[in-house]
Amino acid sequence: MTQPLKDILVLDLSTLLPGPMATLMLSEAGAEVIKFERPETGEDARHTDPKIDGESIGFAVLNHGKRSVAIDLKSNDALDALRPLLKKADVLVEQFRPGVMERLGLGYEAVRAINPGIVYCSITGYGQTGPMASAAGHDMNYVGDAGVLSLSRGPEDQPTTPFGLVSDIGGGTYPAVVNILLALIARQESGKGAHLDIAMAEGAFAFAYWAHAEGVIAGQSIENGGSRLTGGLARYRLYSAADGRQIAVGALEEKFWQAFCDVIGQPQDLRDDWSDPVACSAEVARRLGSQPSAHWEPLLSAADCCCSVVKTPSEAAADPHFAARGVFERKLNISGREVPALPLPIAPEFRSPEGSARRAAVLGEDNARFGVESRKKE
Repeated sequence: MTQPLKDILVLDLSTLLPGPMATLMLSEAGAEVIKFERPETGEDARHTDPKIDGESIGFAVLNHGKRSVAIDLKSNDALDALRPLLKKADVLVEQFRPGVMERLGLGYEAVRAINPGIVYCSITGYGQTGPMASAAGHDMNYVGDAGVLSLSRGPEDQPTTPFGLVSDIGGGTYPAVVNILLALIARQESGKGAHLDIAMAEGAFAFAYWAHAEGVIAGQSIENGGSRLTGGLARYRLYSAADGRQIAVGALEEKFWQAFCDVIGQPQDLRDDWSDPVACSAEVARRLGSQPSAHWEPLLSAADCCCSVVKTPSEAAADPHFAARGVFERKLNISGREVPALPLPIAPEFRSPEGSARRAAVLGEDNARFGVESRKKE
């Protein structure tokens, strides 16, 4: 099947995670992505650990397969240098605070005057407008401001840092990709581009849809770890086995709950976790804690009750199920070494055929290809 974005040109002025992952997904679907970076140093992610022979693994994971153009965007002639690319580009992704692109002469109105059909995607923490538009923040701040972090932050004396970058990826990367594709479809009819205002904090709300229903609409108080999906019930929470490994109990439906209780020998009078969740949870914890995870894993698997041993990232990557589905088959080239590429939610039929592993471009290696000078003119 032909890659759906094979004729799309993307200009990537983003850094770190949300924007680069979004443009990586577009690249995987066939788009040509040109990444613009500061001359001499490149973006900060190029210098982060861990590294292979001096090359940042984190940077390579998010930026392989892209072109690299080094340019000083603060230069007076930056707009003129980029004008030929801006004229033919389909998408521009930027991740500066509101107002920065305007000061650089590359704001949406300036770019639209050059190319009315461009899809211009701005990713920020709090959006282009509003009282907090210019506020600094990172993922933890965004999920905190969206109320999501309050739902399951761990014990008061030792609060838990979120396990994943919900706002960066779920509130930034994914909404950016979805709306870029929607804008490209809309452009086919109208011929007009769009300015997409992606706010990472706002994107976090959808991840706690049930909290919106219970807390915002119904007005119910939701305590930390007190909801049915955050540990308030014995049937949906984490427990420790005797060896310290965690058991993920997700037996929400009654048939799964009863099957789980049968496996661990939970007494009948302590199976009603709705009426007495504390006593029920304590007994489940005692029973699971009496044996190591190796004892429970085959029993829980055989019971098919939505309960499993929590895996480490390395264990997950080696899991036979993911191997059978080819999740880690795509390779990335870092300093001549082939390593597994980051699994992305792009259907295999939309991706490029397997060939040599893609690598991250050396800083500025494509300047000559696109006729862009990397430094200010004297």
